[in-house]
Amino acid sequence: MQQKIIILDFGSQTTQLIGRRVRELDTFCEILPYNKFPVGDDSVIGVILSGSPYSVHDPEAFKVDLSQFVGKVPVLGICYGAQFISFANGGKVEKTNTREYGRAHLQYIDCENPLFRGFEPHSQVWMSHGDSITAIPEGFQVIGSTADVVNAAFYCATPIGEGQEGTPGVWAVQFHPEVFHTVQGSLLLKNFVVDICGSKQNWSAASFVDTTVAELKQQLGNDRVILGLSGGVDSSVAAVLLNRAIGNRLTCIFVDHGMLRKNEFQQVMEDYKVLGLNVIGVDASEKFFADLAGVTDPEQKRKIIGRDFVEVFNAEAKKITDAKWLAQGTIYPDRIESLNITGKVIKSHHNVGGLPEEMHLQLCEPLKWLFKDEVRRVGRQMGMPEHLITRHPFPGPGLAVRILGDITPEKVRILQDADDIYIRGLRNYKVKLSGEEARKVLAAGVPAKLLEDGNSQQIEVSLYDQIWQAGAILLSTVRSVGVMGDERTYEHPVALRAVTSTDAMTADWAHLPYDFMAKVSNEIINKVKGVNRVCYDISSKPPSTIEWE
Repeated sequence: MQQKIIILDFGSQTTQLIGRRVRELDTFCEILPYNKFPVGDDSVIGVILSGSPYSVHDPEAFKVDLSQFVGKVPVLGICYGAQFISFANGGKVEKTNTREYGRAHLQYIDCENPLFRGFEPHSQVWMSHGDSITAIPEGFQVIGSTADVVNAAFYCATPIGEGQEGTPGVWAVQFHPEVFHTVQGSLLLKNFVVDICGSKQNWSAASFVDTTVAELKQQLGNDRVILGLSGGVDSSVAAVLLNRAIGNRLTCIFVDHGMLRKNEFQQVMEDYKVLGLNVIGVDASEKFFADLAGVTDPEQKRKIIGRDFVEVFNAEAKKITDAKWLAQGTIYPDRIESLNITGKVIKSHHNVGGLPEEMHLQLCEPLKWLFKDEVRRVGRQMGMPEHLITRHPFPGPGLAVRILGDITPEKVRILQDADDIYIRGLRNYKVKLSGEEARKVLAAGVPAKLLEDGNSQQIEVSLYDQIWQAGAILLSTVRSVGVMGDERTYEHPVALRAVTSTDAMTADWAHLPYDFMAKVSNEIINKVKGVNRVCYDISSKPPSTIEWE
């Protein structure tokens, strides 16, 4: 039986980060809405309660019946989770005049407590809460304090209502161990997941491949499966997994909507031949351009492209008359964000939702439990080419959502040319790293060349492989004045975007070298007809998103 940690989501923006940190400990975890705890599931070895945008005193605040798991498995409450544990057990949670936000240091740590084993004095943590726990419940004890927050961490060995020794305990912290700024946050989570909950740490890329291939063989039997390929990492890894399980009973369909990157359709088709996949390529660009003519609203663009994709895909899929399954490269973050418990849609996902009824196919999603970095590890485990595995995420609607304004073939041509120069430049520009920077890059699985420089070991990586996602944006609704030769020009600006991230839930703009940006800017302006100005986007997520539309 696969052990798992359940993370109950109370609506925090960092819930996925908690999940990623647990997975980094080679432990399977599942993120569920706060009110969906799987009662009776014997594979659960621990529960983590996330933060929340609400106060425990808000009428709409999310509340859970703690008796479902307290006393049965170890429990860790984070921020709102800690406040709710206190509130539900008779402690005091009060509104403060000022929000406690930012870096703090633990002035007191009970290093004898298993949660803080190995912690250093004055360890830095990250606070982000409006309420404060002013009194902990009876039976709990403080195990961590900062200068301003006395009850920064607390613990109960025998939870309320349980009278026997050895009952799994309850831990609570008002800070966020999942974020980078809590310096020993990963150690805290390891102490909880491995030492307290008893994880065997047997969740790995190799075990996932073996288990999933076996499960697919059993699930699909001798049935035929259709898979929609996009050229991206997720659908490609899903295709290779399925190919291992059912071989030529998998048929892949790759639809070209005309808004892929420059020469991408041809390049990806060649890659899939090398992988031995059975792929049907469909050029439907004329239909997409016709249906998008004059449309400027970003969400409307997405909906038109999604509708047309289903129509084209369905028409091709109907030719495979004996197919019983539709496979998708849906990954875990797609499903979590699309099922956001606040009910607010940030943008529609192209690969999440119901199937067209007329297809009469069952859904197969072999990657539905994986985060993006785990998908890449699985691809490497199966020996896929590195350039496919390290491809940056690319929006399903393609360049349509990187062109501000209406879509025309000429605008797509301009953006393809500018984007091609930018991406090739990122791949060709090498940087040298050493020390902690090099360690982090290697730990993330980024391909690197080892160098020897005197007494220190260095690595060399491309800018492209250091970045989570990059692309060019065409501001086609704007014309910028410029001078070329002795003539004034009125052409379009292009904005370059590059971000660093681990899961796309949060992202920071990449600090690209000035000499690189100068070279790329000059090359785009000199070689791409229709562009006379290049800008660089230095916005982070939040408050911005990675894509402009």
